[in-house]
Amino acid sequence: MMRDSNSDLFDLRTVVDAADLPRSVSSSSDANFGFAFNVSNFSDRQLRIEIMGDSPDARLDSDACTSIADWARHRKRRREDIKKENVVDLSGCPEEQILNCNQPDMDELDGCENQDEEAVAMIEESPSGDEEANSNESDWSMDCSTVVRVKTLHISSPILAAKSPFFYKLFSNGMRESEQRHVTLRISASEEAALMELLNFMYSNTLLTTSAPDLLDVLMAADKFEVASCMRYCSRLLRNMPMTPESALLYLELPSSVLMAEAVQPLTDAAKQYLAARYRDITKFQEEVMALPLAGIEAILASDDLQIASEDAVYDFVLKWARAQYTKLEERREVLGARLARFIRFPYMTCRKLKKVLTCNDFDPEVASKLVLEALFFKAEVPHRQRALALEDTASSNRHFVERAYKYRPVKVVEFELPRQQCVVYLDLKREECANLYPSGRVYSQAFHLGGQGFFLSAHCNMDQQSSFHCFGLFLGMQEKGSVTFAVDYEFAARTKVQQPQQPNQQTEEFVSKYKGNYTFTGGKAVGYRNLFALPWASFIADDSPFFINGVLHLRAELTIKHRPLSD
Repeated sequence: MMRDSNSDLFDLRTVVDAADLPRSVSSSSDANFGFAFNVSNFSDRQLRIEIMGDSPDARLDSDACTSIADWARHRKRRREDIKKENVVDLSGCPEEQILNCNQPDMDELDGCENQDEEAVAMIEESPSGDEEANSNESDWSMDCSTVVRVKTLHISSPILAAKSPFFYKLFSNGMRESEQRHVTLRISASEEAALMELLNFMYSNTLLTTSAPDLLDVLMAADKFEVASCMRYCSRLLRNMPMTPESALLYLELPSSVLMAEAVQPLTDAAKQYLAARYRDITKFQEEVMALPLAGIEAILASDDLQIASEDAVYDFVLKWARAQYTKLEERREVLGARLARFIRFPYMTCRKLKKVLTCNDFDPEVASKLVLEALFFKAEVPHRQRALALEDTASSNRHFVERAYKYRPVKVVEFELPRQQCVVYLDLKREECANLYPSGRVYSQAFHLGGQGFFLSAHCNMDQQSSFHCFGLFLGMQEKGSVTFAVDYEFAARTKVQQPQQPNQQTEEFVSKYKGNYTFTGGKAVGYRNLFALPWASFIADDSPFFINGVLHLRAELTIKHRPLSD
C-alpha cells in the first residue's frame, strides 16, 4: 500500500520505534472524518477534558490576544505564572495524582517529577465509569489547581492514534490503561479552544481559526500532543500571512520542542529569510538592528547577501552589539564563541583586523587563535583550493569560506620590507560583477597598506577618450591621510589565456603585464589606465574573452615605494 507523505503515523521516528508499529496500519491524512467527530455511533471511547482555572490576569491577557505581540506577552506571562505555581508543597497531594498536566510548553517539563511520556497531560480512570466518584482525587495536579469545567467527547481511537504518537502509545501500550474506555486530559482554561481545534483537525484535516495568535495556540497544542500534520498545517498558514519583524522573531523564539520539529522548519526558515532581507543593509537600520535579540542577529549574519562594506565591518558590528547586549564579560565571551563567531567570515577579513582579533578581550584567547589560524590558512591556499573549500562550505550552516557581496571587494596581499617596501595585490572579479559595471559603474577593493599608508584598487567601465567606446579600466588610489606624499612605481597585470606557439592545442593561464607607471601620490588621488586591455567592452566581456578563467577575472597590482614618504 502506498504511504501518504503527510501521514502522522509515520512521523513517529523520534518517539516510537518503527519495529513496534503494526505493518497493516495505514493512515488517511487526506480523508475527512469530520462527520464522526464527537458522534457516539462512530466512536469507541470517551475523552474527558478537565479544564483547570486560569488566574484572572491570564484570562484577561488571553482575551486580549488580537496580535502577535499580545500572544507573545500572554505566553510569557503564563510561563512565569506556571513557574511560580509549581513551587508548592506537594505533601498534601495524592502521590498517584502528581502530574503536571497544565503546562503549555514542552520545554517546561524539566520541573515534572513524573516524566513518563504516557503520563503527560493524561489521567486514566477506572473502568467503572464512575467519574463523579473520582472527581475529588482528579482535582489534584502538581499545582493543585481546581477543575472549573469538564467536557466529555466521543472519540475514535484509530483516528486519533493514526494522527498522534501520543494517542497511539496511549491506546496500544499493552497495559491495563490501554483497555479503558474513558481517558482524561487535564488542561488549563486558556488551552481549551486550541485543544478543541486540534481534535477537530485530527478528524477533518482543517481548522476554523484563521488569526495568527489562535494558530500559534493550536501549533503549541499540536506540538504538545504530537500531531505533526497539524503543525505543518499551522506552519503553512502562518508562513502565508504577512510577516513582520515582531512575528518573525516570535517564530524563531518558539520553544525548542517546536523549533526543532521538522514540521515547523519552513516557518522558521521563512522568518530567517524575512529578517535577512529586511535588514540586508544593517547600517540603514542601525538602531533597530542593535535592539534585536540573538536569534534575529543570527538570521541576519547568516545571509550571503548582507550589504556591508567588508567582513571587517561585520566583525565590528558584532562586537558592538554583543557589548551592548551582554555587559558581563563571561556571558559575552560565551555568546561570541558559541553562537556568533560561526557567522563571521574571518577568512575574508583583512590581516590588520585579524591581528586585532587576537588581542580582543571579548573573545576567549583559545577561540580567537583558532579562528585566526583558520582564516590565515585559507588565505594561504591557492585560488582553486579556496573555491573548493567555499563550495564544500555552501551546504554548511557556518559558511566561513563563502564570500559575501561586499561593497569593497576582498584582496590577497603579499608584503615585502626588503630590499624596498613593496606589496603584490591580487583582486578577483566574477564575470557577472564585471557585467554589472556597464555602462558607467565602478567597484572598489578593500584597503591594503604599504609603508603605513592605505591604498585601494578600483575597476571601472568608462568611455575610451580616443575611440569613444566603453572599455574596462583599472585604477590605484591612496586613502586620504594628512599631507603625506608617496612616490610609487606600480604595474597592473591580468591572468590571460595564451596559446603556446610550439603546441597550438595547449594554452597557459599566466599573468601578463598590461600597464606600468609611476606616480607621486597625495591623499585622495588615484592613477590608472582607462582601457587596460585595449579592447571595446563587448570584446572584453565576451564568452571567448581570454581574460576570464572559469568565469573569473584575475587582476594583479605590484606597488613599490621609490623613497620614504615625505611630509609637505
